[in-house]
Amino acid sequence: MSETMTSDAGVVLAAEGLGKTYAEGKLHTPVFDGLDFEVRAGETVAILGASGAGKSTLLHLLGGLDVPTSGEVFVSGQKMSALSNAARGTLRNRALGFVYQFHHLLPEFTALENVMLPALLNGASDADATERAQGLLESVGLGHRLAHKPGELSGGERQRAAVARALVNKPACVLGDEPTGNLDERTAATVFEQMLELNRAQRTSLVLVTHDRRLARKLDRVMELHQGKLREIPKSDV
Repeated sequence: MSETMTSDAGVVLAAEGLGKTYAEGKLHTPVFDGLDFEVRAGETVAILGASGAGKSTLLHLLGGLDVPTSGEVFVSGQKMSALSNAARGTLRNRALGFVYQFHHLLPEFTALENVMLPALLNGASDADATERAQGLLESVGLGHRLAHKPGELSGGERQRAAVARALVNKPACVLGDEPTGNLDERTAATVFEQMLELNRAQRTSLVLVTHDRRLARKLDRVMELHQGKLREIPKSDV
């Protein structure tokens, strides 16, 4: 298999024959095997499934945070397994954004500094990183909270800052793992809508693992991971 995927330039994230098995001693536990999946530029995709189905595992594999047992992941056409750890980290920071159920903001940094960090790691100047981070924080309604540290922000504000951080490098795709799972219904809806608005403005793709079927229906496609198989389901069945 080549080190790049040339079948479709419009595909920003893809998995081919993806499999993951966890081994502990003589016990081998397969999570899934032979999954094929692709996300096109600007597309939004929800992944549903019961707890323990492997949704977070799949997201970690797609994001290059874990190594598959079999198959390949391509990010912006690059085969992740062909890259060194350093090159994989660089590609991940440039092409992907991540939003988790817990915000993972650095407590000693302000909201502005937290959002700037991925841009600085990607080689942006202080001035450019500041401008981008401030603009995104203003877009999610946190223009008045730039100098506040995570401990001084509400749960919804922390998640909005995490969304801004995920988008600061204008990634090809954002991966969200239950990003509104810890929020009340009203705050979750607000954060979700702001995430969608920013994704559309930047034409960034979005892959969202969620239990919330109402949110899933708002995305372009809905997939379900069930008994090791990933299949697309009609929105009418969600």
